Amino acid sequence: MRIVLTGGGTGGHFYPLIAVAEAIEDISKERTLIEPELYYIGPGAFDVEALREHDIIHIATSAGRMRRYGSILNFFDIFKTIWGILTTTARLFSLYPDVVFSTGGFAAYPALFAARVLAIPVIIYDADATPGRVSLWSAKFALWIALAHPDAISQFPERVRDRIARTGHPIRKEIEKPTNEGGHEFLKLESSVPTIFVMGGSQGSVAINNVVLSALPELVKKYNVVHQVGTANLEETAKISKLILRNSFFDKRYRAFGLLNTLALRMTAGISSLIVSRAGSGSIFEIASWGIPAILIPIPEDISHDQKENAYSYARSGAAVVLEQRNVTPHLLIAEIDHIAGNPEIEKKMSAAALEFARPESARKLATIIIETALEHEPR
Repeated sequence: MRIVLTGGGTGGHFYPLIAVAEAIEDISKERTLIEPELYYIGPGAFDVEALREHDIIHIATSAGRMRRYGSILNFFDIFKTIWGILTTTARLFSLYPDVVFSTGGFAAYPALFAARVLAIPVIIYDADATPGRVSLWSAKFALWIALAHPDAISQFPERVRDRIARTGHPIRKEIEKPTNEGGHEFLKLESSVPTIFVMGGSQGSVAINNVVLSALPELVKKYNVVHQVGTANLEETAKISKLILRNSFFDKRYRAFGLLNTLALRMTAGISSLIVSRAGSGSIFEIASWGIPAILIPIPEDISHDQKENAYSYARSGAAVVLEQRNVTPHLLIAEIDHIAGNPEIEKKMSAAALEFARPESARKLATIIIETALEHEPR
């Protein structure tokens, strides 16, 4: 059984592939199936170690990005994509996998095009409230279409909707459940006050960092603050925070990290009362699976068209509030944090809404469909 995984460019496209690969491995062992051969086709792996950990073979391919704004790079990237289609078609022909699973994005286009030409079964997944162009195109010939957000369904043509299932977002097992004991000791924080977790995405967010730092003197009077600032921003943020809190009695309530590792992430989630976050689909569904209320600050629409729709789609469930980046001030952020973290009834309602939105076992649902499709396609 050969399975090709494709998608990438960002962690939001890449890590769902890893979560599904984990579930494929688990189901194969449970059903005593022959160990599947897993391949990842894309220009570059977002996390090479994750591929190695799961014995996923990386087949590098070229893929050009089609930007939504005018750029000479769009012209040159056409040739990258053409070359990627040609080389990927040749590689897929030699492999001839039983199924191709895509999480979308520009990196998936060559493999999906090749699969269509070679009549290889395709299953696609889209994480965003506004589906990407590659997902909308590949839906025309995909056997199954899995979606995370309920708002995405209406944007697909009527003729494909009988092949759509809302599965939720595949999350890696290692971070799906928070660790509920030992977090305060691990992070060296006080257990007598609530903890606010600020996560600006895998690269951090300078805009969120600046607002949080400005609000910090007031925040640490009432809360612990765990702040994931992005690896590139850690040194500068650490210097500024020390300067801001140099005369504060509560300076030990603040912890800054570049990028939290798995253990630290689970520990932080286990003690957090509220999360302030960007609105990538991966982040939203991780927060939902943890059942933690959230304040979402999406990337402005002129930079990313996805995050605003993701944020409001999630907010409609009652699990989060949305603050537009252009409107966020330290005073507004503090007021929203106080409104939620200071009100147990609101926290409880938002937490319940988050868990209802989460749709657990998403990776396993997708893995089951992929395995069944692969088994049907295998030569007898």
